[in-house]
Amino acid sequence: MRVGVIGLGYLGVTHAVAMASLGHEVVGIEASAERLGKLKEGELPFFEPGLAAGLADAIAAGNLSFAAAASAADDCDLYFLCVGTPQLSGSNAADTSFVFAAGEALAKVIDEETVVVGKSTVPVGTAASLRKKMSEIAGFDVKIAWNPEFLREGTALEDSLKPDRIVIGAWHQESVDALRNCYEKIIATGTPVIETDVATSELVKVAANAFLATKISFINAMAEVAEVAGADAVSLAEAIGYDERIGKKFLRTGVGFGGGCLPKDIRGFVARAEELGVGQAVSFLRDVDAINLRRRERVIELANEQLGDLEGRRVLVLGLAFKPDSDDMRDSPALDVALGLASAGALVTVHDPVALEALGDNHPQLERARDLDSAFAGQELVVLATEWQQYRELSPQAVASKVAARTIIDARNVLDVPDWQAAGWKVIALGRNVHN
Repeated sequence: MRVGVIGLGYLGVTHAVAMASLGHEVVGIEASAERLGKLKEGELPFFEPGLAAGLADAIAAGNLSFAAAASAADDCDLYFLCVGTPQLSGSNAADTSFVFAAGEALAKVIDEETVVVGKSTVPVGTAASLRKKMSEIAGFDVKIAWNPEFLREGTALEDSLKPDRIVIGAWHQESVDALRNCYEKIIATGTPVIETDVATSELVKVAANAFLATKISFINAMAEVAEVAGADAVSLAEAIGYDERIGKKFLRTGVGFGGGCLPKDIRGFVARAEELGVGQAVSFLRDVDAINLRRRERVIELANEQLGDLEGRRVLVLGLAFKPDSDDMRDSPALDVALGLASAGALVTVHDPVALEALGDNHPQLERARDLDSAFAGQELVVLATEWQQYRELSPQAVASKVAARTIIDARNVLDVPDWQAAGWKVIALGRNVHN
């Protein structure tokens, strides 16, 4: 099939490479000349393991080309809308303007046989409004379907090629048939396909993210209780995780979730529910969000408790990205903690294996450490804020001689606490009393 992918951000590039890997002839459409230029040279504008190699292979095979506008690629069998839906400034609602801009431009060049597929995460009801608007411009009933993405940063390409499910919401059978044809190789491996109405397909992604966010915040709420009661939230999570109705995944205490999906999606979900008059049904998500943000504040409180006064004290924060294997710092707990410590007067040094480059010249109050070993020199407190593997594998004995004080806050609960304590470190772990 000839496939157009509109919007070459994180989702769009990943999807374009995945579709090219399946043998389709893919045209990536991106309005940003700078981003388009980099991609044509095979350069990723963000960090994602394995994707750069996939991009290079797709270009070399001739399966992936690029265009600046849909008008330059008007002969595709189907188009995927992969543009961003960020949180509106000054509001919790999602900004769907990029979706409508892309759809309206596309409506001017497609014909009645073309299928348009939304992959962007949107408020329920967006597809119906988009269909109406595009059909008015095109002069015929545009075939629109919604096919939500379920990518995880760090494993995005694998998630695209080996998804745990494919959800198709459509008004026209032709749209379903086109998507089944597009995903034929994936479906043949046994991947389940859920065919549903469009509104349900729009809800699937935000509902899934709301559930995951709730699960994370639940165990962090238990951690708040455990810290006061003298219990161990890590052992608690392990114990309840054996219950198959609960499960262990996403049941880990720490500084909480971040990134470009979970925080904005739960806020946008609440905003949309309120617009629909059913805000009370998801009002608990406000508490989910609040619990998550409190864990960031708790790290700063613990740092202040250990140092007495943060003013002028040297603190090393390990990690800036919201999760390992990513340079994404959108709503990152690690970055928030670093900035919070700096705002309280601490002299903050930050290290991250890949995100320092993405940080650029932003936040000059944070001192950058390119070398991990030298980053520990003279530090009075260390905060492990992103669970990169190289931090998990740190030798507590090797870094003990470099610091001014052997105190570390494990904000992700990934360190071997007895090993660090044996090397003379005071370990403070969220939701645990291991430091007592």
